Amino acid sequence: MTTRRVGNAPCSWGTIEDNIEGGAGERVSYSRMLDELVACGYHGTELGDYGFMPTDAELLREELGRRQLTMLGGFEGVRLVDPEEHAGGKARLLRNARLLAAVADLGDTNWQPLLVLADDNGRNRQRFDNAGRVTPEMSLDDDQWRTFARGAGEIAAAVQGETGLRTVFHPHCAGFVETPAEIERLLDLTDPGELDIVFDTGHFLYGTGADEAGSVLEAIDAFGERISYVHFKDCDPRVAGRARVEGWDYRRAVGAGVFCELGRGSVDFEAVLAKLRGLGYDGWITVEQDVLPGMGSPRESARRNREYLSSIGL
Repeated sequence: MTTRRVGNAPCSWGTIEDNIEGGAGERVSYSRMLDELVACGYHGTELGDYGFMPTDAELLREELGRRQLTMLGGFEGVRLVDPEEHAGGKARLLRNARLLAAVADLGDTNWQPLLVLADDNGRNRQRFDNAGRVTPEMSLDDDQWRTFARGAGEIAAAVQGETGLRTVFHPHCAGFVETPAEIERLLDLTDPGELDIVFDTGHFLYGTGADEAGSVLEAIDAFGERISYVHFKDCDPRVAGRARVEGWDYRRAVGAGVFCELGRGSVDFEAVLAKLRGLGYDGWITVEQDVLPGMGSPRESARRNREYLSSIGL
């Protein structure tokens, strides 16, 4: 894990939460986002929602190449609990995978872009309304879990079979894999190496239903062998606490800044870095400060986040 293996993602510029209701506000262009990302000292990016960046492989290669950027991965949500949506989800992941494979040789030659698979977050009203305070009764039953895991595994196998790229699952607030118990259940039902996880510090901490920084370190210990990629995101305990007390839905919590700038929330990133290094993690760290379109000052936040990481040796 080196200082050059630090990226950022389109969601930090408010470009990835259109799947949750009420999406509105300024839409930042991909060229502006990439220029600002580079100016702030990052060396890698994710794809963002399909269509945000160029879908023509040659144009995407040109845009990444002239900025000397590594493509880290691409996020796609699939309603895995519904078997009728598996085929469509597989088709979308394969579409994304072909584009990622076409730029996989750029930048860091020791990194292959990852397909970041998640539940179709926000589709289930109960989960959307109760993100950050999910109870066991809101989870899937045994048959639904088997359907969910089977779909995820089949998609990962198809992606690797056609493109050679790996898929990681993203536990995410407002979806069906949010809490520590749900992450454990999914990992128990899937094969190591075929479907591991991207560990997102902020989503994990908010999803625990508490603001205990130690729980992030415990999770890295518990799931470490299945962590193939890491998102650094912080969680503001004041906003999270108010969201839980007042019963905010996911969008309202994000809009209120539950995912704050790094170093301003509950996540102990120095301890997280030490834990990851102790486990031998040498992959990329991607900063994600989820914001809604038009919210905040993305470039300035990206700069401050990079400065914070430099201050702790990354």
